[in-house]
Amino acid sequence: MEKITSLIRLRMSAHDAHYGGNLVDGARMVQLFGDVATELLIKLDGDEGLFKAYNMIEFKAPVFAGDYIEAYGEITEVGKSSRKMKFEARKVIVPRTDISESACDFLPEPIVVCIAEGTCVTPSANQRNK
Repeated sequence: MEKITSLIRLRMSAHDAHYGGNLVDGARMVQLFGDVATELLIKLDGDEGLFKAYNMIEFKAPVFAGDYIEAYGEITEVGKSSRKMKFEARKVIVPRTDISESACDFLPEPIVVCIAEGTCVTPSANQRNK
């Protein structure tokens, strides 16, 4: 099977901050993984499909408003209608408000903030890219 991947990058906003200290709710990473899964299914099947289950989610580092996050996913296994996937969210840019309100740094190495594995389903009748 040809490797099918997807990557989205976006900045966490003050609206994403859910807790004190501008901490972003972990559910936001799960939402990003859902968007990545949708793109993966469209690439493979020509259909958005449905997310069936997460087998594992692990939050590894905090995310704050102003952080830039890359959400990456790939399809690891294709069944008749099921598609197993793995995901990783990485912090790649951080704000530097200690310098100025608009200063930011690209991290020399991304920080993995969340990993997950899950299964999506595209009904056979909806698979257009057979």
